Amino acid sequence: MPIIKSAKKAARQAEKRTEHNKEIKRTIKAALKEFKVKPTAKSLAKVQSEYDKAVKKGLIKKNTAARRKAALVKIAKAAGAKPAASSKKPAVKKAPTKAPATKTAKATKKPATKKPAAKAATKKPAAKSAKAATKKAK
Repeated sequence: MPIIKSAKKAARQAEKRTEHNKEIKRTIKAALKEFKVKPTAKSLAKVQSEYDKAVKKGLIKKNTAARRKAALVKIAKAAGAKPAASSKKPAVKKAPTKAPATKTAKATKKPATKKPAAKAATKKPAAKSAKAATKKAK
């Protein structure tokens, strides 16, 4: 049993997350069972949706879900159920429009001027120490 306050909180959070993850897995299994009993396009879409939700919530990895969904599509095709078309709509190209006034204002500004580099060669050499100067004088 945790003693430290933060460890107690972490344990409570772990319990909640475990329950939440179990719930998601149950819904996936139920949808999968329904699909295997009667492979239709509608049940396939439901299972795929459940897998996508699990990926979104971090329960399973993206490639795992993709692999499982691909296997389901093979089963659906073998059963004669046609998978539904992709829900993504093709991108529609729009005619170019005029840029907003703020962008043109930025384009007319002068570019920042560069500062000249520091000239190291013009610096005078450092003065010799006082001891060296007195030795030469003698």
